[in-house]
Amino acid sequence: MKQTNAAGKPVVYLDNSATTRPSDAVVAAMLNVLQHTWHNPSALYQPAMQAEKLMTAARDVCLKAAGAAGHRLVFTAGGTEADNLAILGFLRTVRRPGRVLLFSAEHPAVLNCQQEIERMGHKVQHIPVTRTGVCDLSALEGLLGEDVHLITVMQVNNEVGAVQPLEEIVKLRDRLCPKAAIHVDGVQGFLRVPMHFGRLGIQSYAFSGHKIHASKGVGGLILRKDHRVAPIVFGGGQEGDLRSGTENVPGIVGLGEAIRTYPAEGCAHMAAMKRRLWEGLQQAVPAAKLNGPALDDPASAPHVLNVSLQPVRSQTMLFALEGDGVYVSAGSACAAHKQKVSGVLTAMGLSTAEADCALRFSLCPSVTEEEIDYTVQTVKKHYDMLKAFVRR
Repeated sequence: MKQTNAAGKPVVYLDNSATTRPSDAVVAAMLNVLQHTWHNPSALYQPAMQAEKLMTAARDVCLKAAGAAGHRLVFTAGGTEADNLAILGFLRTVRRPGRVLLFSAEHPAVLNCQQEIERMGHKVQHIPVTRTGVCDLSALEGLLGEDVHLITVMQVNNEVGAVQPLEEIVKLRDRLCPKAAIHVDGVQGFLRVPMHFGRLGIQSYAFSGHKIHASKGVGGLILRKDHRVAPIVFGGGQEGDLRSGTENVPGIVGLGEAIRTYPAEGCAHMAAMKRRLWEGLQQAVPAAKLNGPALDDPASAPHVLNVSLQPVRSQTMLFALEGDGVYVSAGSACAAHKQKVSGVLTAMGLSTAEADCALRFSLCPSVTEEEIDYTVQTVKKHYDMLKAFVRR
């Protein structure tokens, strides 16, 4: 723990599901492009063609990492744009009204498409989740039918780290509504849980750079070769006429470098540190309650831990921890500072009191045992003090 805050306290950043620090390799790669290959990749002179080559190399790296070699990749400004293009762009190609099934614990980038989907004439239904945040397959089976055009499901839930049963969902689709498309939001799963796009049988997959130590402002949408999508942004026809606008070459190169240099043992290390954190919190705060799959469940992602520390409210604990240099989240950080009870935790069946006391700890491959132990000690210190001031 080399970094300290203004009060001289060690800094422990455990909010990596909100954003990650760009790696040194990414910063160097982006700086090189900004200084030397800053030209427009659509131009015809040599420096511009070099920029296009760098972009093509990054595209290949992204596709290979997702098991999608030979399929299409549209570079976007991030996961939100990729999700919107996948959902609304596909529905623009559908001629008759039908149903769209949205996973009830989705990110707002997906859920908040509902109004536009309904404006297009389709009916939206939500796929329920179990108490651990995993897709309720029986309920999904009951929703499927020939009039379903699209099913959306995230690879890993961003608040509780529940890995969704994508293979089982694809099998249900294939049996009950084989013409329906499946879109997967992979923003919290890409590089952290296995993905082989080509073998899985889904139609589209979104991911974001700033969740994997690249920069903000870049992401991608992988599309099956035969999957139809119409543009939702219009202009010069870049990215195969699907995403107009001059490409963010520095960001794209940085994204490729982040993928190329992502630690091979990163997921195993995060899983070990997650277990150390949870076991430490259990000892420090016996009242701590795990939200999401048990750590030995295959549905537990290696990098996200959600814990309710009743009766201390999450916001109160969050600010107390910040004073000691520990940065965590009270839920998704993608809703413009809106403070309200988590829709994900509510969908999982948690009470308002349980959800209001939930903290999310999200790890990165470089987190250390020392940082985990300091976090546990700091949580215990503040919990023991704050619980005495909670009204009964």
